[in-house]
Amino acid sequence: MALSVERAASRREYKVKDMSQADFGRLQIELAEVQMPALMSFRSVFGPSQPLKGARISGYLHMTPQTAVLIETLTALGAEVRWCSSNAFSTQDHAAAAIARDSAAVFAWKGETLQEYWWCIERALDWGPGSGPDLIVGDGGDAILLILEGIKAEEAYKKTGNLPDPASTNNPELQILLTIIRDGMQTDPKRYHKMKEGLVGVSEATATAVERLYGMQAHGTLLFPVINVNDCVTETKFQNLCGCRPSRPDGLLMAADVEIAGKVAVVCGYGVVGKDRAAALKEAGARVIVTEIDPICALQAVNEGIQVQTLEDVVSEADIFVVTAGSSKGIIMVDHMRKMKNNAIICNVGPFDNAIDMLGLETFPGVKRITFNPQTDRWVFPDTQSGVIVLAEGRLVNLGHATGHPCSVTSSCSFANHAMAQLELWMERDTGKYEKKVYVLPKHLDEKVAALHLGKLGAKLTKPNKEHAD
Repeated sequence: MALSVERAASRREYKVKDMSQADFGRLQIELAEVQMPALMSFRSVFGPSQPLKGARISGYLHMTPQTAVLIETLTALGAEVRWCSSNAFSTQDHAAAAIARDSAAVFAWKGETLQEYWWCIERALDWGPGSGPDLIVGDGGDAILLILEGIKAEEAYKKTGNLPDPASTNNPELQILLTIIRDGMQTDPKRYHKMKEGLVGVSEATATAVERLYGMQAHGTLLFPVINVNDCVTETKFQNLCGCRPSRPDGLLMAADVEIAGKVAVVCGYGVVGKDRAAALKEAGARVIVTEIDPICALQAVNEGIQVQTLEDVVSEADIFVVTAGSSKGIIMVDHMRKMKNNAIICNVGPFDNAIDMLGLETFPGVKRITFNPQTDRWVFPDTQSGVIVLAEGRLVNLGHATGHPCSVTSSCSFANHAMAQLELWMERDTGKYEKKVYVLPKHLDEKVAALHLGKLGAKLTKPNKEHAD
């Protein structure tokens, strides 16, 4: 794979699709800034003291205008930043170009291949020979996975003298991962150990990645402190109460030119994300059916007038399938797809790409792939000549086909929590406050994130007197 970094006029490294889009990206970033008051308050409150000066931050999070506001907040506080996207289709190329030109090293473009995706992650973690990031902004865990798999391979090499063998697995993604690690070890056989030793901590925003990190903590294998920003009150409460409910299902209309009214839509999962999508589909006129493994979530759906069935019960009836159970592997399998109506639409709004059996679909004997819009493919089975339409190759559709989350609530709170966690980890790096465990953001800092919004929103807090406070 012939990929190489380029350099901006500032000598900053980057790899983006089209630098000529930088001016348009800057306009979009300026619009996002207005809707993200906490991060703008961060700059005015903390910027003059440069508390992140000297910190090297690697970010692994969707490269959008909203993310750009986070990146430039971190640089405004003194950090150096290298960034990649946590999804092959989520980058908005104009935003990537603006950041690459103006403020940080970026390696991201919309429509990356699997090899390009992992190359970008490696570049974001690469701070030169023998060094890595001090801090990581995480959204899904792949950047951390590369470090952990690298450490495992280096330990095996030390014991056996054997480099990792990509042919030892039939998983295409793991083959790429092992190739990157193997090639790097030939230059520096302790690269990932050095990276781990220099890592002050990680802020992580994805529920499933957080659960994996809690699991590592329970087994004593967690190698660095983590602040779980997914469970901050300012993250969960605002997403639940105000959150991301779209006026139409994310990306569906743009991607497949489909009329939703009158269609049967199956939502796989009825957690927070599933409720939003079910409501959006109902609002657009669909008859919604939910599949669920949790009895409490199922009861909530029934009490809201939504039918609960198994996928097998409805697979041949439905027109649209929306997977929301991002933490589960193998929700819709190729055998399900073969039973679906001709041109049934399948998409995923969960954070990971293994809920839909894309490997089984891609390797099905004789299957034919027809691309009729970017990231919109019709897969035709040879025996029936019937096909299904898969959006964004089974990845997160609201970033593959639309522009992601609204910045005024979701991104403003979430990214401010990231910034606060990064600041907390860096400022406490020498105090021993954070061990190799998973923490939530301390309550007073969670409240600080909420408070940073208020002035820009025209709100004034009532100050309690001593009696009230007591």
